Amino acid sequence: MERKIKKMLVANRGEIAIRVFRAASELRIRTVAVYTYEDRYSLHRYKADEAYQIGKDHEPLKPYLDIEEIIAIAKKEKADAIHPGYGFLSENVQFAKRCRDEGIIFIGPDPEVMEKLGDKVAAKKVAVDAGVPVIEDSRQKLTSLKIAVKEAHRIGFPVILKAASGGGGRGMRVVRQAEDLDKAFNEAKREAGNAFGDDTIFIEKFIDSPKHIEVQILGDQFGNIVHLFERDCSVQRRFQKVVEIAPAPNLKQKTRAKLHEYALNIAKAAAYNNAGTVEFLVDKAENIFFIEVNPRIQVEHTVTEEVTGIDLVRSQILIATGHPLSSSGIFITSQEAIKCNGFAIQCRITTENPLNDFKPDYGTIIAYRNAGGYGIRIDEGSSYPGVKISPFFDSMLAKVTASGRTLKGTSQRLHRALTEFRIRGVNTNIPFLENVINHPAFQDGKATVKFIDEHPELLEFHEKADSGTKALKYLANVTVNGNPDVKHIDLSKMLETPSIPEFSRFADYEPGTKQLLEKLGPEKFSKWLKKEKQIHYTDTTFRDAHQSLLATRIRTKDMVAVAESFAKNHPQLFSMEVWGGATFDVALRFLHECPWKRLELLREAIPNILLQMLIRGSNAIGYTAYPDNLVEKFIEKSWEKGIDVFRIFDSLNWVESMKVSIRAVRERTGGIAEACICYTGDLQDKSKTKYSLDYYLDLARQLEDEGAHIIAIKDMAGLLKPYAAAELIKALKKTVDLPIHLHTHDTSAIQSATYLKAIEAGVDVIDVALASMSGLTSQPNFNSMAEALKGHPRNREFNMQSLNEHADYWETVREWYYPFESGLKSGTAEVFAHEIPGGQYSNLKPQVQSLG
Repeated sequence: MERKIKKMLVANRGEIAIRVFRAASELRIRTVAVYTYEDRYSLHRYKADEAYQIGKDHEPLKPYLDIEEIIAIAKKEKADAIHPGYGFLSENVQFAKRCRDEGIIFIGPDPEVMEKLGDKVAAKKVAVDAGVPVIEDSRQKLTSLKIAVKEAHRIGFPVILKAASGGGGRGMRVVRQAEDLDKAFNEAKREAGNAFGDDTIFIEKFIDSPKHIEVQILGDQFGNIVHLFERDCSVQRRFQKVVEIAPAPNLKQKTRAKLHEYALNIAKAAAYNNAGTVEFLVDKAENIFFIEVNPRIQVEHTVTEEVTGIDLVRSQILIATGHPLSSSGIFITSQEAIKCNGFAIQCRITTENPLNDFKPDYGTIIAYRNAGGYGIRIDEGSSYPGVKISPFFDSMLAKVTASGRTLKGTSQRLHRALTEFRIRGVNTNIPFLENVINHPAFQDGKATVKFIDEHPELLEFHEKADSGTKALKYLANVTVNGNPDVKHIDLSKMLETPSIPEFSRFADYEPGTKQLLEKLGPEKFSKWLKKEKQIHYTDTTFRDAHQSLLATRIRTKDMVAVAESFAKNHPQLFSMEVWGGATFDVALRFLHECPWKRLELLREAIPNILLQMLIRGSNAIGYTAYPDNLVEKFIEKSWEKGIDVFRIFDSLNWVESMKVSIRAVRERTGGIAEACICYTGDLQDKSKTKYSLDYYLDLARQLEDEGAHIIAIKDMAGLLKPYAAAELIKALKKTVDLPIHLHTHDTSAIQSATYLKAIEAGVDVIDVALASMSGLTSQPNFNSMAEALKGHPRNREFNMQSLNEHADYWETVREWYYPFESGLKSGTAEVFAHEIPGGQYSNLKPQVQSLG
């Protein structure tokens, strides 16, 4: 007789409660949830039409096992059916009986069936009577350790202890030798009691390396019983299923048919009348051994639903109300009507940490993004940003099921889905699941229950970047606590998005000095440069300009964004200084960027112009003296990554300190060694005899003798006055047979005049910075110099509109770095007194400020 359900209570939590609620909603049944105080924010509570707390506030788990309280709520709220889900009370015969006593429909098999099959010991008797092979097990009730020891010796080691009243690996222990039995016996009884409210356990002979195969059965109240094929649940860890496949791959058809036959025989012998699972072990010779019957819905029921198209939970509800299998709601007219299509794989995403012996992690999920797409099904419990994962409950967050036509294709689909998940705030087992799914043995269907133990490589993981979470945490920390590197913030400041000047992304780069160096080689390139009539320019915007103005804080992102445009619009540049100096240290310590990656990206974006760096002789790019072999290797690696011009200096003009670097550039790279004369004092002040013209000329001769390709005048404090520049450059031109490259800082605001006199004196290359990044402690204005020299015999033509547009870009970018401005408002003649280099001044000031 059919009975109608108006309201159904689910005596469970998490994803299975939600799964049942959804099936009930489809059948127009009102739903009731129960939850403990610890579960008050769980989603299953909100998925139901009604929800009621059970237990006291300090009882997170025990109330889910409280039969009388659950029955009381069902009666009070007029629920006429209870679905137990899986775990908790799902296999408790007393619970099923109490439901019947109160006139409540228990959605599961009858209590008499559960008594025969829910207890593993009783189920074995049914199997033996039905002619199904079983594993040798204990014949006496294990009421004491003494009996357990006696039974274990009779069966023969190894043996396995199992809970009589439940599954999921709880209460299971493998014992390989007698001396381990005491500990395992007590642990198994305690675990079984906590999980199922019944500490009864039994002993079985342990079969090594079998496959764990289970057959899904479905029976109605009219004696009709069918199987829905089988599932391979062999991938397990500590008897807890990890990944399940339907149907089981690589079984002989004869074995498969036997499994179905045995399952049906047991179900018929017990007059089974709902959804259930008959579990077997299949050894390497494909001998079959019955294990147990699970008289409930299984965690892995999803894979069976995917390959058969049959809704097992919906069928459970309809069968409990008296519908036959052939009814329009279930529509299983015969065994032959059930078809198995393709494969389905389910894996369980948990908070178990594979790097910490799979111990469940708990905490707050700060980001959660699941997967989807063709052939992917997600069954979730309480998984959302902000949810607190409790240590009191099962660690499962979601079940992911993939379906497809082949096992390998389904594995690939499942792996894709796993890679789409983003779960942050707690550790998960996703990296481990990815390794399992991708393993050839798994994809070939060869995994046994020893699969994880036999493949330790499954626990080798590639560290994930997790850049999104790191950025989120960083932003949150800075928002709340501020940035220790930024002391003064103007919250009213309006910042604009920089606009990159137009250029063709698909046009080829016009060949420049990079290609010329590759064609001529360093020696001939040096001679070519010396013969050039037009003045050459080195742009320092990407290195010394922002080191001098903004404490080297410009990020790689802002440089790379405009690099291609700058290179394509200005191929006539001599070089671009992009690396070395303080950039290496600041990138690592303050910007938390990889300086090598910056160089690689800039080289890729600027393939036609020489890239230049500053190297501090034996200090390389550090602040201490390094071994010669380290400096040599650094120079070699820098050249490999993209540097062409090595500007080598020693702050005390100690040639000995520069020798190693010059030699390394010449012998280990195809680059240019540009050796520096550091300028200080005033060579025209005859009262100061230390740094005289002869001093600089002698220094230049030594550097030429050491193999320099270019001589650079490094006026790092901006002390070189116009007439002194003319005198020095004319003298150098007569003294050495090398091109002269002049570098200065515009701290005094007169260095453009110095450049004009230097150009008249025959200097070959000058350092400049784009207008918005020039002046003050930076280099003279590139845009203004290019414009001023129009009509001059040594003029080199540039696209002025483009130069100005790129200066506009950097003007907008510079605004974003306003906290690092030095605070200088104008040039100053004081530099001739304190002689502090521009780059040092702008870096020193924020460091002093950061100290208060």
